[in-house]
Amino acid sequence: MPPKPQKKPPLRRCLGCNTQRPKRELVRVVRTPQGAVALDATGKLAGRGAYICPQPACLAKARRAKRLERALEADIPPEVYEALGAQLGAAAGKGDAPDA
Repeated sequence: MPPKPQKKPPLRRCLGCNTQRPKRELVRVVRTPQGAVALDATGKLAGRGAYICPQPACLAKARRAKRLERALEADIPPEVYEALGAQLGAAAGKGDAPDA
């Protein structure tokens, strides 16, 4: 019996830098059915999602061009962007920690 072919990882495009990466390398931002915008660490929250790299620079680019608002089909207040930036910074810092 021949071995099973390897599955390709699902690819998603970052809204900030517009690069295509495996889904697991990106962070999902979701607009829930109630209209709240939040980071989705598990990738399984219900709602409309968009992906960005875990760098604050990508969030800044997406914010300047209003790409998140367009992708999520919702107006996003500045407080939400600040909260997303803080959460992204914490997530990026946690992922960059060296193994000891």
